[in-house]
Amino acid sequence: MDFTVLVGEQPRDFLSDADAKTERIVRTNLEKLADNPYPRPGAGGGDREKLPVNGREMYRLHIGRTYTAFYTIHENEGEVRVREILPIDDAHKRYGT
Repeated sequence: MDFTVLVGEQPRDFLSDADAKTERIVRTNLEKLADNPYPRPGAGGGDREKLPVNGREMYRLHIGRTYTAFYTIHENEGEVRVREILPIDDAHKRYGT
């Protein structure tokens, strides 16, 4: 199943403020979620992981070693909703991952 990747307000602001190289790298990685947003078993730590955040099922995507995107998967709607993009160190402090 292909998913539609929707980008929320904070990620849109992040991308509009990013330099061209960062924007390209982040967008390329977010586009990969359309094919398969779920963590890949057997891929080691991988770039995707399921997390409980404030009692809500959420996923994180590491983008290089610099940023982390947090997203939710809405299987019935065929959507991946990117909720937030943070520098990786801020994401680790905030969510303890």
